[in-house]
Amino acid sequence: MKIPFVLLVTLLVSVTPTVPSAAADRGDRIALVIGNSKYPDADAPLKEPINDARDVADELKRDGFNVEIGENLTGDAMRRAFDRLYGRIKPGSVALIFFSGFGVQSNRQSFMIPVDAQIWTEADIRRDGFSLETVLGEINSRGAGVKIALIDASRRNPFERRFRSFSAGLAPVIAPNGTLVMYSAALSSVVSDNGSDRSLFVQELLKEIRVPDLMAEETLNRTRVGVTRASRQEQVPWISSSLAEDFSFIPGTGAHPSPGPAKPSPAMPSPAVAALPQPAAPDPAPPQLPPLPRQDPLPPPKVEIPPPADKPVPKSESSPQLALADDPTIKSLTDKLNANPDDQNALYRRGQVYASKGAYDLAIKDFDGSIRLNPKDVEALNNRCWARTVIGDLQAALRDCNEALRLRPNFVDALDSRGLVNLKSGQIKNAIIDFDAALKINPRLTSSLYGRGLAKKRNGAGSEGDLDIANAKAMDPNIVKEYADYGVN
Repeated sequence: MKIPFVLLVTLLVSVTPTVPSAAADRGDRIALVIGNSKYPDADAPLKEPINDARDVADELKRDGFNVEIGENLTGDAMRRAFDRLYGRIKPGSVALIFFSGFGVQSNRQSFMIPVDAQIWTEADIRRDGFSLETVLGEINSRGAGVKIALIDASRRNPFERRFRSFSAGLAPVIAPNGTLVMYSAALSSVVSDNGSDRSLFVQELLKEIRVPDLMAEETLNRTRVGVTRASRQEQVPWISSSLAEDFSFIPGTGAHPSPGPAKPSPAMPSPAVAALPQPAAPDPAPPQLPPLPRQDPLPPPKVEIPPPADKPVPKSESSPQLALADDPTIKSLTDKLNANPDDQNALYRRGQVYASKGAYDLAIKDFDGSIRLNPKDVEALNNRCWARTVIGDLQAALRDCNEALRLRPNFVDALDSRGLVNLKSGQIKNAIIDFDAALKINPRLTSSLYGRGLAKKRNGAGSEGDLDIANAKAMDPNIVKEYADYGVN
Protein backbone atom coordinates (compact mmCIF):
# COMPACT_ATOMS: atom_id res chain seq x y z
CA MET A 1 0.00 0.00 0.00
CA LYS A 2 1.35 3.43 -0.92
CA ILE A 3 1.82 5.68 2.13
CA PRO A 4 0.29 9.15 1.68
CA PHE A 5 2.87 11.88 1.23
CA VAL A 6 1.84 13.94 4.29
CA LEU A 7 1.84 10.90 6.56
CA LEU A 8 5.22 9.80 5.25
CA VAL A 9 6.75 13.21 5.94
CA THR A 10 5.23 13.24 9.45
CA LEU A 11 6.66 9.82 10.22
CA LEU A 12 10.08 10.79 8.94
CA VAL A 13 10.16 13.96 11.00
CA SER A 14 8.98 12.28 14.18
CA VAL A 15 10.88 9.00 13.91
CA THR A 16 14.02 9.48 11.79
CA PRO A 17 14.75 13.16 11.32
CA THR A 18 18.30 12.53 10.14
CA VAL A 19 17.40 10.28 7.17
CA PRO A 20 17.55 12.41 3.99
CA SER A 21 16.70 9.95 1.22
CA ALA A 22 12.91 10.26 1.30
CA ALA A 23 13.18 14.03 1.30
CA ALA A 24 15.40 13.80 -1.75
CA ASP A 25 12.80 11.71 -3.55
CA ARG A 26 9.69 13.63 -2.45
CA GLY A 27 10.93 17.08 -1.52
CA ASP A 28 11.81 20.24 -3.47
CA ARG A 29 13.17 19.49 -6.93
CA ILE A 30 14.58 22.34 -8.97
CA ALA A 31 16.35 22.29 -12.29
CA LEU A 32 18.07 24.69 -14.66
CA VAL A 33 18.17 23.46 -18.26
CA ILE A 34 20.31 25.34 -20.82
CA GLY A 35 20.59 24.71 -24.56
CA ASN A 36 23.12 26.90 -26.37
CA SER A 37 23.13 26.51 -30.12
CA LYS A 38 23.86 29.79 -31.90
CA TYR A 39 27.55 30.53 -31.34
CA PRO A 40 28.65 33.25 -33.80
CA ASP A 41 32.16 31.78 -34.01
CA ALA A 42 30.91 28.34 -35.10
CA ASP A 43 30.50 27.45 -38.76
CA ALA A 44 26.77 26.85 -38.23
CA PRO A 45 24.32 26.62 -35.31
CA LEU A 46 24.42 23.34 -33.42
CA LYS A 47 21.43 21.17 -34.33
CA GLU A 48 20.91 19.35 -31.05
CA PRO A 49 21.05 21.60 -27.95
CA ILE A 50 17.71 23.44 -28.24
CA ASN A 51 15.68 20.31 -28.98
CA ASP A 52 17.52 18.34 -26.32
CA ALA A 53 17.02 21.06 -23.71
CA ARG A 54 13.29 21.21 -24.42
CA ASP A 55 12.93 17.43 -24.24
CA VAL A 56 14.86 17.23 -20.97
CA ALA A 57 12.88 20.12 -19.46
CA ASP A 58 9.56 18.50 -20.37
CA GLU A 59 10.60 15.20 -18.81
CA LEU A 60 11.85 16.81 -15.61
CA LYS A 61 8.58 18.71 -15.24
CA ARG A 62 6.71 15.42 -15.47
CA ASP A 63 9.01 14.08 -12.75
CA GLY A 64 8.09 16.87 -10.33
CA PHE A 65 10.93 19.31 -10.98
CA ASN A 66 10.42 23.06 -10.95
CA VAL A 67 12.26 23.78 -14.21
CA GLU A 68 13.71 26.95 -15.70
CA ILE A 69 14.85 26.57 -19.31
CA GLY A 70 17.21 28.92 -21.12
CA GLU A 71 18.06 28.95 -24.82
CA ASN A 72 21.07 30.61 -26.47
CA LEU A 73 22.07 32.38 -23.28
CA THR A 74 24.71 35.10 -23.22
CA GLY A 75 27.16 35.34 -20.35
CA ASP A 76 24.99 37.82 -18.46
CA ALA A 77 21.89 35.69 -19.02
CA MET A 78 23.64 32.54 -17.80
CA ARG A 79 24.87 34.34 -14.70
CA ARG A 80 21.37 35.54 -13.89
CA ALA A 81 19.96 32.05 -14.48
CA PHE A 82 22.46 30.49 -12.09
CA ASP A 83 21.74 33.18 -9.50
CA ARG A 84 18.01 32.40 -9.73
CA LEU A 85 18.78 28.70 -9.31
CA TYR A 86 20.87 29.37 -6.21
CA GLY A 87 18.10 31.52 -4.75
CA ARG A 88 15.50 28.75 -5.09
CA ILE A 89 17.52 26.13 -3.22
CA LYS A 90 16.31 25.12 0.23
CA PRO A 91 18.09 22.79 2.67
CA GLY A 92 17.70 19.24 1.42
CA SER A 93 16.59 20.25 -2.09
CA VAL A 94 17.41 18.24 -5.18
CA ALA A 95 19.17 20.62 -7.61
CA LEU A 96 19.84 19.56 -11.21
CA ILE A 97 21.58 21.35 -14.05
CA PHE A 98 21.55 20.26 -17.69
CA PHE A 99 23.80 22.02 -20.20
CA SER A 100 24.09 21.34 -23.91
CA GLY A 101 26.42 23.45 -26.02
CA PHE A 102 30.16 24.03 -26.19
CA GLY A 103 32.42 23.19 -23.26
CA VAL A 104 36.15 23.77 -22.75
CA GLN A 105 38.50 22.44 -20.12
CA SER A 106 41.12 24.73 -18.64
CA ASN A 107 43.42 24.24 -15.68
CA ARG A 108 41.77 20.84 -15.07
CA GLN A 109 38.29 22.33 -14.81
CA SER A 110 35.36 22.14 -17.21
CA PHE A 111 33.70 25.36 -18.34
CA MET A 112 30.25 25.83 -19.90
CA ILE A 113 30.45 28.46 -22.63
CA PRO A 114 27.79 31.15 -23.28
CA VAL A 115 26.94 32.11 -26.86
CA ASP A 116 28.64 35.51 -26.72
CA ALA A 117 31.97 34.32 -25.31
CA GLN A 118 35.06 35.98 -26.78
CA ILE A 119 37.69 33.31 -26.31
CA TRP A 120 41.09 33.74 -27.89
CA THR A 121 43.43 32.64 -25.10
CA GLU A 122 43.39 30.27 -22.15
CA ALA A 123 42.66 33.14 -19.77
CA ASP A 124 39.52 34.08 -21.70
CA ILE A 125 37.95 30.71 -20.81
CA ARG A 126 38.04 31.52 -17.12
CA ARG A 127 36.75 35.04 -17.78
CA ASP A 128 33.77 34.17 -20.02
CA GLY A 129 33.02 30.53 -19.16
CA PHE A 130 31.20 29.06 -16.17
CA SER A 131 33.14 26.51 -14.16
CA LEU A 132 31.10 23.39 -13.42
CA GLU A 133 32.99 22.91 -10.15
CA THR A 134 32.19 26.47 -9.07
CA VAL A 135 28.50 26.05 -9.89
CA LEU A 136 28.26 22.75 -7.99
CA GLY A 137 30.11 24.26 -5.05
CA GLU A 138 27.67 27.17 -4.87
CA ILE A 139 24.68 24.80 -5.09
CA ASN A 140 26.17 22.77 -2.25
CA SER A 141 26.78 25.86 -0.10
CA ARG A 142 23.07 26.71 -0.38
CA GLY A 143 22.21 23.39 1.29
CA ALA A 144 21.10 21.18 -1.60
CA GLY A 145 21.02 17.54 -0.52
CA VAL A 146 21.34 15.96 -3.97
CA LYS A 147 23.23 17.70 -6.77
CA ILE A 148 23.05 16.38 -10.34
CA ALA A 149 24.86 17.74 -13.40
CA LEU A 150 24.18 16.38 -16.89
CA ILE A 151 26.63 17.93 -19.34
CA ASP A 152 26.41 17.39 -23.10
CA ALA A 153 29.32 19.58 -24.17
CA SER A 154 32.03 17.19 -25.39
CA ARG A 155 32.04 18.76 -28.82
CA ARG A 156 34.88 19.98 -30.96
CA ASN A 157 34.52 23.72 -30.69
CA PRO A 158 35.85 26.76 -32.55
CA PHE A 159 37.48 28.32 -29.51
CA GLU A 160 40.20 25.78 -28.73
CA ARG A 161 41.50 25.89 -32.28
CA ARG A 162 42.68 29.43 -31.62
CA PHE A 163 45.17 28.50 -28.92
CA ARG A 164 45.41 24.70 -28.92
CA SER A 165 46.37 22.16 -31.51
CA PHE A 166 43.88 19.60 -30.26
CA SER A 167 40.39 19.57 -28.81
CA ALA A 168 40.65 18.65 -25.15
CA GLY A 169 37.08 17.69 -24.26
CA LEU A 170 36.09 17.95 -20.60
CA ALA A 171 38.00 17.42 -17.34
CA PRO A 172 37.09 15.34 -14.26
CA VAL A 173 35.08 17.15 -11.61
CA ILE A 174 36.13 17.56 -8.00
CA ALA A 175 32.59 17.86 -6.65
CA PRO A 176 31.13 18.09 -3.13
CA ASN A 177 29.59 15.06 -1.45
CA GLY A 178 26.10 14.23 -2.60
CA THR A 179 26.85 14.92 -6.27
CA LEU A 180 26.17 12.91 -9.43
CA VAL A 181 27.81 14.11 -12.64
CA MET A 182 27.53 12.71 -16.15
CA TYR A 183 29.31 13.81 -19.34
CA SER A 184 28.07 12.70 -22.75
CA ALA A 185 31.57 11.41 -23.64
CA ALA A 186 34.73 10.19 -21.99
CA LEU A 187 37.15 12.60 -20.33
CA SER A 188 39.35 14.62 -22.69
CA SER A 189 37.53 13.30 -25.76
CA VAL A 190 35.08 14.78 -28.23
CA VAL A 191 32.23 13.26 -30.22
CA SER A 192 31.41 13.89 -33.84
CA ASP A 193 28.14 15.38 -35.04
CA ASN A 194 25.70 12.57 -35.86
CA GLY A 195 23.70 14.76 -38.22
CA SER A 196 20.55 14.44 -36.12
CA ASP A 197 18.54 17.17 -34.46
CA ARG A 198 18.75 15.28 -31.15
CA SER A 199 21.77 13.77 -29.45
CA LEU A 200 22.21 10.07 -28.84
CA PHE A 201 23.13 10.89 -25.25
CA VAL A 202 19.82 12.63 -24.49
CA GLN A 203 17.78 9.98 -26.32
CA GLU A 204 19.24 7.25 -24.12
CA LEU A 205 19.04 9.40 -20.98
CA LEU A 206 15.33 10.09 -21.42
CA LYS A 207 14.64 6.43 -22.10
CA GLU A 208 16.17 5.43 -18.76
CA ILE A 209 14.77 8.33 -16.72
CA ARG A 210 11.27 7.09 -17.61
CA VAL A 211 11.87 3.71 -15.94
CA PRO A 212 10.18 3.80 -12.49
CA ASP A 213 11.99 3.04 -9.25
CA LEU A 214 15.53 3.14 -10.66
CA MET A 215 18.05 4.85 -8.44
CA ALA A 216 19.64 7.81 -10.21
CA GLU A 217 23.05 6.13 -10.31
CA GLU A 218 21.56 3.14 -12.08
CA THR A 219 19.62 5.40 -14.45
CA LEU A 220 22.83 7.05 -15.57
CA ASN A 221 24.77 3.80 -15.65
CA ARG A 222 22.15 2.28 -17.96
CA THR A 223 22.34 5.43 -20.07
CA ARG A 224 26.09 4.94 -20.38
CA VAL A 225 25.62 1.36 -21.51
CA GLY A 226 22.93 2.39 -23.99
CA VAL A 227 25.05 5.11 -25.57
CA THR A 228 28.07 2.82 -25.74
CA ARG A 229 26.06 0.10 -27.49
CA ALA A 230 24.23 2.42 -29.87
CA SER A 231 27.47 4.15 -30.91
CA ARG A 232 29.30 0.83 -31.29
CA GLN A 233 31.66 1.91 -28.53
CA GLU A 234 32.68 5.13 -30.26
CA GLN A 235 31.03 7.23 -27.53
CA VAL A 236 31.34 6.19 -23.89
CA PRO A 237 29.84 8.65 -21.39
CA TRP A 238 31.67 9.42 -18.14
CA ILE A 239 30.00 9.26 -14.72
CA SER A 240 31.12 10.33 -11.26
CA SER A 241 29.10 9.83 -8.08
CA SER A 242 29.42 10.74 -4.44
CA LEU A 243 25.73 10.37 -3.55
CA ALA A 244 25.24 9.54 0.12
CA GLU A 245 21.49 8.95 -0.16
CA ASP A 246 19.07 7.29 -2.52
CA PHE A 247 17.44 9.34 -5.25
CA SER A 248 15.13 8.28 -8.07
CA PHE A 249 13.79 10.41 -10.90
CA ILE A 250 10.45 8.52 -10.71
CA PRO A 251 10.26 7.21 -7.15
CA GLY A 252 7.81 5.46 -4.91
CA THR A 253 5.57 3.62 -7.36
CA GLY A 254 6.14 0.28 -5.71
CA ALA A 255 6.51 -1.26 -9.14
CA HIS A 256 9.48 -3.21 -10.33
CA PRO A 257 11.57 -1.65 -13.06
CA SER A 258 11.29 -3.00 -16.56
CA PRO A 259 13.81 -5.64 -17.57
CA GLY A 260 17.23 -4.29 -18.35
CA PRO A 261 20.83 -4.51 -17.26
CA ALA A 262 21.23 -5.92 -13.79
CA LYS A 263 21.46 -3.36 -11.01
CA PRO A 264 24.90 -2.55 -9.69
CA SER A 265 25.64 -3.16 -6.08
CA PRO A 266 23.77 -0.67 -3.89
CA ALA A 267 26.85 -0.01 -1.81
CA MET A 268 28.45 3.03 -3.39
CA PRO A 269 31.68 4.70 -2.25
CA SER A 270 31.38 8.20 -0.89
CA PRO A 271 34.57 10.13 -1.64
CA ALA A 272 34.27 13.41 -3.49
CA VAL A 273 34.76 11.70 -6.85
CA ALA A 274 34.13 8.00 -7.44
CA ALA A 275 33.45 6.13 -10.65
CA LEU A 276 30.19 4.24 -10.90
CA PRO A 277 30.41 0.42 -10.89
CA GLN A 278 30.09 -1.48 -14.11
CA PRO A 279 26.73 -3.17 -14.80
CA ALA A 280 26.54 -6.91 -14.27
CA ALA A 281 26.32 -7.90 -17.91
CA PRO A 282 27.05 -5.13 -20.40
CA ASP A 283 28.42 -5.55 -23.87
CA PRO A 284 32.17 -6.06 -23.93
CA ALA A 285 33.85 -2.93 -22.67
CA PRO A 286 35.39 -0.68 -25.31
CA PRO A 287 39.13 -0.99 -25.64
CA GLN A 288 40.89 1.41 -23.31
CA LEU A 289 43.75 3.28 -24.86
CA PRO A 290 46.70 4.07 -22.63
CA PRO A 291 46.36 7.52 -21.09
CA LEU A 292 48.27 10.24 -22.83
CA PRO A 293 49.82 12.88 -20.57
CA ARG A 294 48.74 16.46 -20.89
CA GLN A 295 51.32 19.18 -20.75
CA ASP A 296 50.91 22.35 -18.76
CA PRO A 297 51.21 25.08 -19.70
CA LEU A 298 49.54 24.53 -23.05
CA PRO A 299 51.59 24.97 -26.23
CA PRO A 300 51.70 28.31 -28.01
CA PRO A 301 48.61 29.40 -29.93
CA LYS A 302 47.71 27.74 -33.17
CA VAL A 303 44.49 27.47 -35.07
CA GLU A 304 43.53 24.08 -36.42
CA ILE A 305 41.61 24.99 -39.55
CA PRO A 306 38.44 22.97 -40.10
CA PRO A 307 37.29 22.36 -43.65
CA PRO A 308 33.88 23.47 -44.89
CA ALA A 309 31.07 21.09 -44.04
CA ASP A 310 30.48 19.81 -47.57
CA LYS A 311 33.75 19.78 -49.51
CA PRO A 312 37.35 21.01 -49.50
CA VAL A 313 37.88 24.53 -50.75
CA PRO A 314 40.01 24.67 -53.91
CA LYS A 315 42.87 27.10 -54.05
CA SER A 316 40.95 29.60 -56.19
CA GLU A 317 37.76 29.49 -54.09
CA SER A 318 36.77 31.15 -50.83
CA SER A 319 33.56 31.71 -48.90
CA PRO A 320 31.39 34.57 -50.19
CA GLN A 321 32.84 37.76 -48.81
CA LEU A 322 29.44 39.36 -48.32
CA ALA A 323 28.18 36.52 -46.11
CA LEU A 324 31.37 36.59 -44.06
CA ALA A 325 31.07 40.32 -43.57
CA ASP A 326 27.81 39.72 -41.71
CA ASP A 327 29.50 37.40 -39.23
CA PRO A 328 29.45 39.23 -35.85
CA THR A 329 33.04 38.39 -34.95
CA ILE A 330 34.38 39.34 -38.37
CA LYS A 331 32.31 42.52 -38.37
CA SER A 332 33.69 43.54 -34.98
CA LEU A 333 37.27 42.93 -36.07
CA THR A 334 36.70 44.71 -39.38
CA ASP A 335 35.38 47.74 -37.50
CA LYS A 336 38.59 47.77 -35.46
CA LEU A 337 40.66 47.58 -38.65
CA ASN A 338 38.66 50.37 -40.30
CA ALA A 339 39.55 52.53 -37.31
CA ASN A 340 43.18 51.36 -37.30
CA PRO A 341 44.42 49.43 -40.37
CA ASP A 342 47.66 48.64 -38.53
CA ASP A 343 45.96 46.80 -35.65
CA GLN A 344 48.08 43.65 -35.88
CA ASN A 345 46.09 41.79 -33.24
CA ALA A 346 42.81 42.36 -35.13
CA LEU A 347 44.40 41.27 -38.41
CA TYR A 348 45.68 38.05 -36.87
CA ARG A 349 42.37 37.24 -35.17
CA ARG A 350 40.31 37.97 -38.27
CA GLY A 351 42.65 35.72 -40.22
CA GLN A 352 41.94 32.95 -37.73
CA VAL A 353 38.19 33.40 -38.09
CA TYR A 354 38.40 33.47 -41.90
CA ALA A 355 40.46 30.29 -41.84
CA SER A 356 38.02 28.57 -39.46
CA LYS A 357 35.23 29.28 -41.95
CA GLY A 358 37.15 27.99 -44.96
CA ALA A 359 37.95 31.43 -46.42
CA TYR A 360 41.63 30.59 -46.78
CA ASP A 361 42.51 33.28 -49.36
CA LEU A 362 41.11 35.98 -47.07
CA ALA A 363 42.85 34.42 -44.08
CA ILE A 364 46.20 34.44 -45.88
CA LYS A 365 45.76 38.14 -46.75
CA ASP A 366 45.20 38.98 -43.09
CA PHE A 367 48.18 36.87 -42.02
CA ASP A 368 50.19 38.71 -44.71
CA GLY A 369 49.24 41.99 -43.04
CA SER A 370 50.08 40.72 -39.58
CA ILE A 371 53.49 39.48 -40.72
CA ARG A 372 54.15 42.76 -42.55
CA LEU A 373 53.63 44.59 -39.26
CA ASN A 374 55.68 42.07 -37.30
CA PRO A 375 57.95 39.80 -39.40
CA LYS A 376 58.77 37.80 -36.24
CA ASP A 377 55.16 36.84 -35.50
CA VAL A 378 55.68 33.08 -35.40
CA GLU A 379 51.99 32.32 -34.78
CA ALA A 380 50.97 34.22 -37.92
CA LEU A 381 53.75 32.52 -39.89
CA ASN A 382 52.61 29.12 -38.67
CA ASN A 383 48.96 29.78 -39.43
CA ARG A 384 49.80 31.08 -42.91
CA CYS A 385 51.86 27.92 -43.42
CA TRP A 386 48.87 25.80 -42.43
CA ALA A 387 46.41 27.74 -44.62
CA ARG A 388 48.75 27.56 -47.61
CA THR A 389 49.14 23.83 -47.05
CA VAL A 390 45.37 23.33 -47.13
CA ILE A 391 45.00 25.10 -50.50
CA GLY A 392 48.04 23.30 -51.92
CA ASP A 393 50.61 26.12 -52.06
CA LEU A 394 53.20 23.79 -50.56
CA GLN A 395 56.47 25.55 -51.41
CA ALA A 396 55.29 28.84 -49.87
CA ALA A 397 53.91 26.91 -46.90
CA LEU A 398 57.27 25.22 -46.32
CA ARG A 399 59.04 28.59 -46.32
CA ASP A 400 56.62 29.90 -43.68
CA CYS A 401 57.07 26.89 -41.42
CA ASN A 402 60.85 26.95 -41.78
CA GLU A 403 60.92 30.65 -40.86
CA ALA A 404 58.68 30.07 -37.84
CA LEU A 405 60.99 27.29 -36.64
CA ARG A 406 64.08 29.43 -37.27
CA LEU A 407 62.59 32.12 -35.04
CA ARG A 408 61.35 29.66 -32.43
CA PRO A 409 63.13 26.30 -32.54
CA ASN A 410 60.97 23.36 -31.42
CA PHE A 411 57.77 25.39 -31.93
CA VAL A 412 55.39 22.45 -31.66
CA ASP A 413 52.64 23.88 -33.86
CA ALA A 414 55.04 24.70 -36.67
CA LEU A 415 56.51 21.17 -36.46
CA ASP A 416 52.97 19.81 -36.79
CA SER A 417 52.23 22.10 -39.74
CA ARG A 418 55.48 21.24 -41.49
CA GLY A 419 54.72 17.57 -40.97
CA LEU A 420 51.53 18.05 -42.97
CA VAL A 421 53.41 19.96 -45.67
CA ASN A 422 55.90 17.08 -45.99
CA LEU A 423 53.12 14.49 -45.95
CA LYS A 424 51.25 16.23 -48.78
CA SER A 425 54.52 16.71 -50.68
CA GLY A 426 55.40 13.02 -50.46
CA GLN A 427 58.40 13.63 -48.19
CA ILE A 428 57.33 10.80 -45.89
CA LYS A 429 60.49 10.40 -43.83
CA ASN A 430 60.64 14.13 -43.18
CA ALA A 431 56.98 14.07 -42.18
CA ILE A 432 57.64 11.32 -39.62
CA ILE A 433 60.59 13.28 -38.21
CA ASP A 434 58.44 16.41 -37.79
CA PHE A 435 55.48 14.55 -36.28
CA ASP A 436 57.81 12.65 -33.92
CA ALA A 437 59.34 15.91 -32.73
CA ALA A 438 55.91 17.50 -32.20
CA LEU A 439 54.62 14.50 -30.23
CA LYS A 440 57.66 14.48 -27.95
CA ILE A 441 56.67 18.00 -26.92
CA ASN A 442 52.89 17.41 -26.82
CA PRO A 443 51.80 13.73 -26.88
CA ARG A 444 48.12 14.78 -27.19
CA LEU A 445 48.62 16.59 -30.50
CA THR A 446 45.92 14.75 -32.44
CA SER A 447 46.84 16.03 -35.89
CA SER A 448 50.47 14.92 -35.47
CA LEU A 449 49.42 11.54 -34.09
CA TYR A 450 47.10 10.87 -37.02
CA GLY A 451 49.54 12.32 -39.55
CA ARG A 452 52.36 10.14 -38.19
CA GLY A 453 50.10 7.12 -38.46
CA LEU A 454 49.43 7.83 -42.13
CA ALA A 455 53.10 8.49 -42.77
CA LYS A 456 54.18 5.26 -41.05
CA LYS A 457 51.72 3.22 -43.09
CA ARG A 458 53.05 4.79 -46.29
CA ASN A 459 56.56 4.00 -45.10
CA GLY A 460 55.74 0.32 -44.61
CA ALA A 461 55.18 0.27 -40.82
CA GLY A 462 51.53 -0.72 -41.02
CA SER A 463 50.91 -1.93 -37.46
CA GLU A 464 52.63 1.10 -35.89
CA GLY A 465 50.68 3.39 -38.15
CA ASP A 466 47.38 1.71 -37.28
CA LEU A 467 48.08 2.20 -33.57
CA ASP A 468 48.75 5.93 -34.03
CA ILE A 469 45.59 6.30 -36.11
CA ALA A 470 43.47 4.44 -33.54
CA ASN A 471 44.75 6.64 -30.70
CA ALA A 472 44.12 9.82 -32.69
CA LYS A 473 40.58 8.75 -33.63
CA ALA A 474 39.83 7.95 -29.99
CA MET A 475 40.76 11.50 -29.00
CA ASP A 476 39.01 13.19 -31.92
CA PRO A 477 36.65 11.23 -34.21
CA ASN A 478 36.63 14.16 -36.67
CA ILE A 479 40.32 13.86 -37.47
CA VAL A 480 39.80 11.39 -40.34
CA LYS A 481 37.43 13.67 -42.24
CA GLU A 482 39.58 16.69 -41.50
CA TYR A 483 42.66 15.10 -43.04
CA ALA A 484 40.63 13.84 -45.99
CA ASP A 485 39.40 17.38 -46.64
CA TYR A 486 43.01 18.55 -46.56
CA GLY A 487 43.58 16.13 -49.43
CA VAL A 488 45.35 13.50 -47.32
CA ASN A 489 43.90 9.99 -46.92
